Amino acid sequence: YKTMTSFKVAFTYTNEGAKETLKGDATVKGTKFRLKMAGQEIFNDGKVMTTYIKESNEATINNYDPKEVGDIDPTKVYTIYKKGYKYVFMEEVTESGRVYEVVELSPEKKESKVSKVQIKVDKKDKSVKSWKVIQRNGQRLVFKVDKFTPNVKVEDKFFAFDATQYKGVEVIDLR
Repeated sequence: YKTMTSFKVAFTYTNEGAKETLKGDATVKGTKFRLKMAGQEIFNDGKVMTTYIKESNEATINNYDPKEVGDIDPTKVYTIYKKGYKYVFMEEVTESGRVYEVVELSPEKKESKVSKVQIKVDKKDKSVKSWKVIQRNGQRLVFKVDKFTPNVKVEDKFFAFDATQYKGVEVIDLR
């Protein structure tokens, strides 16, 4: 993952408590990302973060603060273990004839909203198959990688919200 300049991932995510399964995707390039999930699209060009909510046709603009994104930032999902987390190998599991290694991460900060993150990695090619985020409030979110494309060609403007592309959008600028 360190050799990639960018990537696109399509995923399925499930809130285990609500038994709700949804689709999403993310495109990441350095500190920039564009994330679609749960009826919203988040644009982050590294300086400005805009959350667009389709249902209300509303966009909220804020200065980007990496600390505000939370514990699970799409730009850090493949490097999360390097800083702020302790990690331990849990087990090997076999699913559909493939062997996966399960690694559990625990945040070093006690005030983190995340209790644990369990990452399932394909033993053969070291690709991430899924990750489960267990919140301190008991909520469990499971993200399963459906398709992963490394080194996608994407221009920087893809990560910036362009109001002209959303007819009648109400823009709320909180900067």
